[in-house]
Amino acid sequence: MTKCVGCGSLLQNTNPKEEGYVQDITKKYCERCFRIKNYSEYKFIDKDNKYYIDILNNIEKTNDLVLLVTDFLNTDFINSINIKNPVILILSKRDLIPKFINKNKILNNINLNLNVVSKIIIGSKNNYNFDLLFDTINKYKKSNNVYVIGQTNAGKSTLINKFVKNYGETDYEITTSILPSTTLDLLEIKVNDDLTLIDTPGLLDEGSIIQHVDSKMLEKIIPKKEIKPTVIQAKKDQTIIIENIIRMDVKAGTNLIFYLSNDLNIERFFEKKDNLINLNKHSISLEDNSDLVIKGLGFIKVTSQTTMDLYLFDKIEFMVRQSII
Repeated sequence: MTKCVGCGSLLQNTNPKEEGYVQDITKKYCERCFRIKNYSEYKFIDKDNKYYIDILNNIEKTNDLVLLVTDFLNTDFINSINIKNPVILILSKRDLIPKFINKNKILNNINLNLNVVSKIIIGSKNNYNFDLLFDTINKYKKSNNVYVIGQTNAGKSTLINKFVKNYGETDYEITTSILPSTTLDLLEIKVNDDLTLIDTPGLLDEGSIIQHVDSKMLEKIIPKKEIKPTVIQAKKDQTIIIENIIRMDVKAGTNLIFYLSNDLNIERFFEKKDNLINLNKHSISLEDNSDLVIKGLGFIKVTSQTTMDLYLFDKIEFMVRQSII
């Protein structure tokens, strides 16, 4: 059986509604990947998260080297990944991180209960640290096979495509998209005679906001260029609304610094508003210099102690931490 070189699905020409469908079975890409690549059309394929957990369990049995990819907006939620393999932690999308931020400090502050052998920041747009990553992989790999894992939209497929372009001898290209579940199955990419990268489906998470918005809103949530933090001097009993999907009622004055995609609209209201009060309400306290992290969205730094009522869609997860900035 032949796999689609874009998403890893087994190619088939019998059922257009199933993954891997293609009219001509000799084609390299399934119809879904072809339409994503050429027309930016997206067809959602629903996979149970148990499927991804089974993949991790099978990876663990190999003891092969694993590349765990995340970005600086979503570093806290990779702790749910549990494998015993040697791991290189990769902080991707360096170009999105504000220039004034100490990027190595962010990387060093990511603490995982995993066998982390190295931590590296990369930037695909300008090949930042790719030679270092290539050398580090060759140093720690147990065999020719190296697995690439991470949550959806972490930048796994973009990393692999850059690796093939830099160090490979083919024009192979994995399908990339900001939309979740682009890669659907294990996909082996031979970079050279000594290295095969194995792409895995992005780990879906019901707690992430990207699972609860449409594609138009997702386009706004996923940042595409350097984040310019938005600063709001919030006074007592003011309301902040982010794109009509998140509401924050601030109870005590503080500065709020938003590390989110700059395509998102952030509004402050001085008078009482009824917008979004039907969402799930969470009453939270934040200490000086803490971050409110909303899964899949980014984080808001709070400079001084405050309390607030946070309104979110059902199942969306958040956490409060000491600020990483």
